[in-house]
Amino acid sequence: MEQSNSPGMSGRAHNEITYAEALRQGLYQAMELSEQVLVMGQLVDFARGVFGSTGGLAERFGRERVRDFPVSESAMTALGIGAAVAGMRPVLVHHRIDFMFYAMDAIVNWLSLWRFKSNCESVLPVTIRAIVGKGWGQGPQHSKSPHAWYAHVPGLTVAMPATPFDAKGLLLESIFGENPVIMVEHRSLYALKDRVPVRPYRVRFGCAAVRRAGEHITLVAVGAMVPFALRVADLLEQHKVQAEVIDLRTISPLDSESVCKSVEKTGRIAVIDPAWRSFGVSGEVIARVAERLGRCLRADPLRIGYPDSHTPMSAALEAIYYPSEVDVAAQLRKLCR
Repeated sequence: MEQSNSPGMSGRAHNEITYAEALRQGLYQAMELSEQVLVMGQLVDFARGVFGSTGGLAERFGRERVRDFPVSESAMTALGIGAAVAGMRPVLVHHRIDFMFYAMDAIVNWLSLWRFKSNCESVLPVTIRAIVGKGWGQGPQHSKSPHAWYAHVPGLTVAMPATPFDAKGLLLESIFGENPVIMVEHRSLYALKDRVPVRPYRVRFGCAAVRRAGEHITLVAVGAMVPFALRVADLLEQHKVQAEVIDLRTISPLDSESVCKSVEKTGRIAVIDPAWRSFGVSGEVIARVAERLGRCLRADPLRIGYPDSHTPMSAALEAIYYPSEVDVAAQLRKLCR
C-alpha cells in the first residue's frame, strides 16, 4: 500500500467524496485487504451507520466482522484488546468521546502499556474512532474534546484528520500499523468534500501539512479548527496579513519541526485547538516553540480555544461559548502590528 501525505498522487484515479465516505472507503478497503480487520460499535451494521461511514460493510463482509455492540464502552474496548491479542485488527467506534471515559482503565492501563510491558515483543493494533460533537445544543456531556488527555499517555497515537484525504489515509495507517491509535473525528467535518484517491494509501503519523502559505504569522490548528483557521486567514488577508496555516494532523506524535520552521519565517504563532484552553495542545505546541525559538518571536504567542467552562446546553449561549472567526482574526491582527 502506498504512503502519501498529499492528495496529488500523480497517475492515480481520484473521486470527490465526503469525509464520512472517505472513512467508509478506508474501512471497506482495509477489510478487503485483511480478514483480520473487524469493526465493532453501536449501529455499525446499519445502512447509514455512524453517519454513513460504515454503510454497506455488514452486507459485504458479514456480521461476524461488522458487529453491532451493546452500550458498554468499557466492555467493547476490553473485547477489542482481547481480539488484538488473538491476532485481529479491530476498529472500535465510540459515538461519543465523552463516554469513552468509561473505558479509561482498558485504554490507559492495558492498551497503552502492552507493547512496553512485553519489551516490544507483542503489539496491540487497535484503532479507536472517537467522535466529537459540537453545536445544535449538544450540552456539556456530548461536546467535550479531551484529545489532549490521551496524547498525554505514552504508547498511544492520537490522530485528528481535518480533510477527507487524511481521514482515509490516517485510518488505513492506524489499522495496518502496530500501535494503538485513537482517531478523533469531529461531526462537523463529515459532510466536507475533497479529492481522494480511489486506491488505498496511508498517511504517515507525525507529518504536519501546510494548508496555506503566509509570511506574517503562523496559525497552527488541528481537527475541526483547520477549516476554521483557513476562514480566519481569509479575513486576515483582507487586512493585508498573510497567515501560514499548519494542520498538525496528529498530536501524538507532534510535528514540532514543521511548526518551528514556519515560526522561524513569520516570528509569530497562534494555536487554535478545539478544546479547553488550559493544559491543552495549544500550550504544548507553544512551549516547544518557545524552547527552541523563544528569542526569535516578535510577539507573544497566543492560545485560542474554548473557555475553561463546560459547554452550555442553550444553543444561544453555545454560540457565545465557541470562538468566532471575526473575533479570532481581530486578535491576530493585533499580534501583527
